[in-house]
Amino acid sequence: MFTPRRASNLFRTRLHCLRAVEAAAPPQTYQSKSNILHQISQNQPINLHQTQPHHRNFFTFLGSNSQSDAKSNGEEQQRQQEDEGENLEDGIDELGDSSTKEEDAVPKAEEKEEVRTVSFSLFNVVASAPSRDVYAALDKSMEEIKEVEHVKIREVLHNLRKCKMYEFAYQLSNWLESKHLFNCEEEKDYATRLDLIAKRRGMALAEKYMNNSIPETCKGETVYGTMLWNYVSVGDVKNAEQVFEKMRELGFPVSGFVCQQMILLYKKFDKRKIKSVLLLMEENDVKPTRFTYLLLIDLKGEANDIAGMEELVEALKSDGLELDNYIRAVLARHYIGAGFGEKAGEILKEMEGEGLEENHGACKNLLPLYAALGKADEVERIWKVCEADGHADDCLAAISAFGKVGRVEKAEEIFEKRIKSGRNISSKVYTALMDVYVDHKLLAKGEDLVKRMASSGCPINRFLWDSLVKLYIDAGEVEKADAVLQKALQQWDKRKKPPLYKSFHVIMDQYSRRGDIHNTEKIFHHLKQSGYVSKIWDYQSLLQAYIKAKVPAYGLRERMMADNLTPNKFVAGQLAQVDPFKKTAISDLLD
Repeated sequence: MFTPRRASNLFRTRLHCLRAVEAAAPPQTYQSKSNILHQISQNQPINLHQTQPHHRNFFTFLGSNSQSDAKSNGEEQQRQQEDEGENLEDGIDELGDSSTKEEDAVPKAEEKEEVRTVSFSLFNVVASAPSRDVYAALDKSMEEIKEVEHVKIREVLHNLRKCKMYEFAYQLSNWLESKHLFNCEEEKDYATRLDLIAKRRGMALAEKYMNNSIPETCKGETVYGTMLWNYVSVGDVKNAEQVFEKMRELGFPVSGFVCQQMILLYKKFDKRKIKSVLLLMEENDVKPTRFTYLLLIDLKGEANDIAGMEELVEALKSDGLELDNYIRAVLARHYIGAGFGEKAGEILKEMEGEGLEENHGACKNLLPLYAALGKADEVERIWKVCEADGHADDCLAAISAFGKVGRVEKAEEIFEKRIKSGRNISSKVYTALMDVYVDHKLLAKGEDLVKRMASSGCPINRFLWDSLVKLYIDAGEVEKADAVLQKALQQWDKRKKPPLYKSFHVIMDQYSRRGDIHNTEKIFHHLKQSGYVSKIWDYQSLLQAYIKAKVPAYGLRERMMADNLTPNKFVAGQLAQVDPFKKTAISDLLD
């Protein structure tokens, strides 16, 4: 167990502010693109005392400039978060091939220069190989690889993971192990292997590897921290909590990294527990980091507690932390959502600084925020500043922003210019335009875009499949949406992520409203087969189908128990309606 220590009065005051986080409205939807919150360093073990997350990429996961119309109980937005839970998980490696790298990535020649110190050219041998033929490429270089030192191999694995090339890193790790060219010697080696298995083959195999292959002497903070992070990434609350408690039982010190992971988990699934994590931080003198403040500021904003959000900003400044443009963008988004357009405008001017010519990095955040304010002229002004450079992130933001202000033709113009630029085009460009078509319910254009994407040879990712599903649902064509999902499942490579959670659930909802038990159960089955953990709202939709069809449901309560779910008040009422053994006035007379 941890030994509590007395925190300073100043820190207690600040954490008192942090603990005041109320149960907030569910977070806004977002499209997470990358998360290297916790890179398992090949050169330095994880320090659970002083963790420095990659705040920039993780901000992308937190941030979103679109806000769904939530149900009164907030479940709709929580469902959408499951896809990030996806969340945490990386969106940048959705396709697991070269098309997922940044479009503005350095040419191969420059890439070679960057990793020249890493072995002979092992990085380039792996990175330039097709994702399905990494083993063949490595076999050809067997003799050279035999001469590579272990420390250099670790650097190659580190660089591959840093580039989000997890499948390549996983195959390299497998190949080295099968050829007995690299054996895990230290805890960080096991942690790297464990992380790759979790990312590319799932948590079940990761658990098996940890239990059967990692010596007890190597199961330290690094390995347990890796398991915790990956459980949080897939939204597995039960196992994440078990790992957290196990770390406490083993006497590992409370760290900022571990606490941040638990805050992140509870932010998505049970906001009431965040207070207990903050109290634990206070008792152990764990000072909130910039990332901790970012999470809590976002929580306050989601709860529409603008005063509390501003109080946290002041606490952040008092702790000597910088109020950077990523935090400003979160503030601006919540000011806009709460109707404080003037305050949002002030924040946006701060983000611009003395001039965008010297601050191009702010453009990708400013474009969607000005669009959220409905300021088409400002969107045009910002775009003119960054248009010449044509960075991928700016183009994606511009396509979305012009779509938000109703200028679909301009969004299409930017898309076409990007396609004709001759650069390596990823599926993210198509997805950005597809989202515009979804917002404006342009089904025919959406269908044409998917056909064009397929003919270009660009892989269709799960975000685009989801957009097409939504287009058909909005058009009332549920069967076509179902067909799209089935096609996505057929093309799903098990080494990569399955279709988005909300793709399943939006179709389930439609079938359940019809009372179509067969198809609701079918989608529910596919959802579980795809590796998603069943949630209470999955059963809520399933029960609705039985209620609508006026058919008793046998065994649903037992199925929920098998999934470790406890019915809430609403679901308990649903179960009572479809209970085949419930008492009625007639049954009482017969008895």
